[in-house]
Amino acid sequence: MFKDVHEYLSQLKRELKGSDPALTQDALADAEEHLRTALDNAKKEAPHISETEALDAILEKYGEPNEVASAYKEIEDQISSFLYPPQPSKTRSRLAKFFSIYGDSQAWAAVLYMLFSLVTGILFGLWALFGMPLSLISLIFIIGLPLIGLFLLSLRGIALIEGRIVEALLGIRMPRKPVFVSQGLGPWEKFKSLIKDPDTWKSLAYLILLFPFGWIYFGLSGFALACALSFIFAPVLELIFHLPLELYGTSAFTPIGMLHFVSIGGILLLFLILHMAKFVGRIHGRYAKFMLVRK
Repeated sequence: MFKDVHEYLSQLKRELKGSDPALTQDALADAEEHLRTALDNAKKEAPHISETEALDAILEKYGEPNEVASAYKEIEDQISSFLYPPQPSKTRSRLAKFFSIYGDSQAWAAVLYMLFSLVTGILFGLWALFGMPLSLISLIFIIGLPLIGLFLLSLRGIALIEGRIVEALLGIRMPRKPVFVSQGLGPWEKFKSLIKDPDTWKSLAYLILLFPFGWIYFGLSGFALACALSFIFAPVLELIFHLPLELYGTSAFTPIGMLHFVSIGGILLLFLILHMAKFVGRIHGRYAKFMLVRK
């Protein structure tokens, strides 16, 4: 028997110990939303019923914490095996591992994330960078506090979107549902919970830093890809279209005898870019999980 929803959620969190933090956050958000909505409905139908009695009736249908935790783990295993199938463990030489990156979908997805991060970095980063001081300036007006509250709520929504992008392109499990906010709280209580929640400020810091990271990622991947492609297609560009090879602000035609070496160098550079992108994607994914997932 559980006295209230908080006690049930605490037990559910203990049952999910060792699971992915993003899975735990989703399970707790689902459970809290369902239980509190059901409690509100039960109290409307029977105003004199205690929360403990109403909760017991609700849990008969929803399930005990161990049952709910087992169901979430089972569903997560099925989804993970479908989205991220295990890689075959084969003993390969370093040379084979180097060239096999060409067929690695995660590496290509990481390249796409690095290129796309320029857009997300500008949109999300500038919103976080300028939204906070503008919201603080608005305190001189009567609508200042509501604007700050709306801005902090928007950070949660943007962080959820960024998490979905990270999961889709970097293969890192991120939350799929927003943190539940109780409908029974008044505006002032909701505002105080946003201010006191450390995840709010972690999301703000992440989104602000996403602005410079986006430029760095795009600069690394964009410049490297441009060089690799220009090297690979140098024979076509120079011999057919008569376009010189441009590098470091200078342009010159490559000696014919060296064109095939330039093209091979471009292919090797492309493999290096894929390895670099996969490494950066792995590091950024862990960083995003640390900043955007509730512990």
